[in-house]
Parts: sequence; C-alpha cells; structure tokens
Amino acid sequence: MTAKNDNPLALDNQVCFALYAANRAMTTLYRPLLEELGLTYPQYLVMLVLWEADRPGYEDTSTELISVSWLGRRLRLDSGTLTPLLKRLEARGLICRSRHTDDERVVTLTLTGEGRELRDRALDIPGNLLCRSGLGLEDARTLRQSLQRLLDQLPEK
Repeated sequence: MTAKNDNPLALDNQVCFALYAANRAMTTLYRPLLEELGLTYPQYLVMLVLWEADRPGYEDTSTELISVSWLGRRLRLDSGTLTPLLKRLEARGLICRSRHTDDERVVTLTLTGEGRELRDRALDIPGNLLCRSGLGLEDARTLRQSLQRLLDQLPEK
C-alpha cells in the first residue's frame, strides 16, 4: 500500500490492478515487434516454448515430443484457448500438429522449418522490449523473480 493512502479499496493499492495495467502496457510494447513476425502475443508465447523445447539438451518435457496438453500446462492455458492459436500457427506453416503413434488421444507439436527460421527473426525481441520498457536488466530480473514467486503461490485454476 502507498504511504499517501491506506484505504484498502483504493485502486492504486491493488496488486491486481498494477499487474493488469502493467500487462496491458507490456503487450502494447510487444505489438509492433510481433507484427513484424506476423504473430500475436499469445502466439509468440507458444512459439517461445516450442523454440525452447527444440534446442538440444532441453529436457523439461520428459519426452522428445511436445504434447498440446503439456504446452497448455506450461502456458497455463486451457484447450479452448490453445487450440485456435495452434490452428492459426499451423495454417501459417510454423508448426505441425499430429496424433501420437502410441496414443491417438495425444496431439503432438513440432516446429516446421519455417517455424525454426522465425526464431532467428525473433532473437532481438527480448532486448528490444527491455529497452522500450525503460527497465534495467537487473530490475527486469528482480521483477520477473518476484512475479514468478507470486505465480508459484497462486492456484492454477
């Protein structure tokens, strides 16, 4: 709470409002950078996870294949939100969705060559965004760590 106003219902005293307003402002900063790639912010998040999992030595998935359900858990998105995003990325030729050979209920994702090439064009986005935000590198790390601690404390649903 601020020193000026100890009213628990004051808008400026709400953590949720600060998170909401910061999220909207950050998404606005991302928009022109992502438009150059033809991606929306949620599509960019999907691609970040797939690019990360595509690199050698990445073992967070516990298998070589990325399933839609694992991706949903990783991004904290339900299938109703995730499926349309994946369909658009597939229509653009950035990813391929297929049924797992051992269990047809499982849909797996792979990057296409075009999806991998897009990673090279996206490499400057994090640094660009940091410059545009006005945050220093250390402040950005501290903020991310604090937000991650908060996220870890909150229930997923």
